[in-house]
Amino acid sequence: MRPLRLIPDDTAIPFMRGRFVGVATSAVLSIASLVLFVWPGLNYSIDFRGGILIEARMPGPADLSAIRETVGGLGFGDAAVQQFGQPSDVLIKLGAEAATEAGRAKVQTALQTAFPGTELRRAEVVGSKVSGDLFLDGMTAAGMALVAMLSYIWFRFDWQFGVGLVSTLVLDVTKTIGFYGATRLPFDLNSLAAILILIGFSVTDKVVVYDRIRENLRKFKSMPLREVIDLSINQTLSRTVATSLTVLLSILPLALIGKGSVQDFAWTMVFGIVIGTTSSIFIASPILLFLGEKRLRRQAGTVAGSAA
Repeated sequence: MRPLRLIPDDTAIPFMRGRFVGVATSAVLSIASLVLFVWPGLNYSIDFRGGILIEARMPGPADLSAIRETVGGLGFGDAAVQQFGQPSDVLIKLGAEAATEAGRAKVQTALQTAFPGTELRRAEVVGSKVSGDLFLDGMTAAGMALVAMLSYIWFRFDWQFGVGLVSTLVLDVTKTIGFYGATRLPFDLNSLAAILILIGFSVTDKVVVYDRIRENLRKFKSMPLREVIDLSINQTLSRTVATSLTVLLSILPLALIGKGSVQDFAWTMVFGIVIGTTSSIFIASPILLFLGEKRLRRQAGTVAGSAA
């Protein structure tokens, strides 16, 4: 019995015919994402805008959905609720409006009314300065990741590949930021973690495509660069689709039936996987084509000569 193949071996899709449409569409989406980042801006959670962190002990195993619904209707913004320690212990994150004495009393009253016997064990206020430091540190970590990627690809391949990779990653990240701006999902530390994970996922796929392009540049010295890129994408398409589909199917159930921050994280991953996979074909590869055939041929020949 022959194994099922998602992409036939003789696939020959002329991807580079759509290079201008792909790059233009990506640029428009990234510009729109930057506009959303400025206005109306991201829906920052307590991690970045300050607020209050409340530790509560419920009378029995915590029903996170019911607790989130109870405190979410108090007018203190979106409530983040997660289990903490024992099954009856929860952490509740609320906006800065709940950081006053009256706000804490309102939360306590609501919880004790809905869940008699609830005990508020701790309440900590997260200041705006601490939140600002967290946001700056998170953005610094993302920037350092991009610089590290550029350095590695420059060393591993050539500068043209490094420029193509980092340019594509910047476009991917801006579109993910725009996704948060358009959907109004809470932007918290989990969001930064999702972005960093997506950077790693996207890099892996692009390195596979770039490595095949470099190999084919040495193998087919007389073939036009456009045809080399199309050939390389088609040769790696089966792996790209299989990898992306596997990750997508594993995270999609969390996006559909998950709750709270887990569901937000999952939907970000779903969006990022789609963006990262398509950008490998329609953004990263066309950038190499735009950089010019002569420079890439010269670099490939130099690398091949030194390897010999």
